[in-house]
Formats: sequence, C-alpha cells, structure tokens
Amino acid sequence: MTERLGGLVKALRTEVPDCVAAGVIDMSTGMLLSVETVDNHPPEVLDLLAAATLDLFQGRNVVMIEDIWKERRGIRSDEHYFQEILVNSNNLTHLFLRAESRDDLVVVVVCRKTVNVGMLFAQSRRVLKDTGRL
Repeated sequence: MTERLGGLVKALRTEVPDCVAAGVIDMSTGMLLSVETVDNHPPEVLDLLAAATLDLFQGRNVVMIEDIWKERRGIRSDEHYFQEILVNSNNLTHLFLRAESRDDLVVVVVCRKTVNVGMLFAQSRRVLKDTGRL
C-alpha cells in the first residue's frame, strides 16, 4: 500500500496545476502516510497538518453536524457526509478529499492561490479515480 500511496502523491504533484504539496492522511490514526512538497517542512508542521485534517473531517462538532444532516435526510449509513473540503489561506488553496475506496484515507492537495479551482477539483478527482482502490 505504501507504494500505491507514494504513486498517488507523486501523480497529484505532477498532474494538478500549481500544486506545491500533496499527501495522504489516515483518519483512523491521524498519521500522515505519504507526502511530497516543493519545500522542506519540519516534521512538526506536517504532523499538525495531519491532526488538523482529522479535526476538519472527524472532529466532535463536525460528526454531530453530519449525524444531524443524515437524520434530517433520512440517511441510515455509517458513511461520512462530508467528502471534500476546500480551504483558502492568504497564499494557498488546500483541497481535502476522502478516498472513495477507503473513507479512512483523506488526500490533501495544496496549490498556489492562483490555481483554477475547477481544474484543481477535476484533476485531483481524476488522479484519485485513476489510482483505483487504495
């Protein structure tokens, strides 16, 4: 699996426009499984990214909101409601996507703020789909 995740991250870095970093985070452990960036970042920063991603998708309040929305819509499933989240910072755009084949894995793609957001979504989804089951 490590080889497949490394290939996925490398493909995201090369095929998503303006991509400066990509990684895969295990939601069951909160660990960063694979990462590739254009800059060197201290391990503490990368660990914080993984922890923040875990909170973003599965923090207590997020899970409560998901459960309320599923209940109101009559959805009876353990599947997570939020599948993709886009975050803009001053200089960067961050896209977080749950892997379809494994909802315990979240892929993060970081691009320059100048990225065409439509292309960011399209290329990230395509690369994830082309990679297949993880």
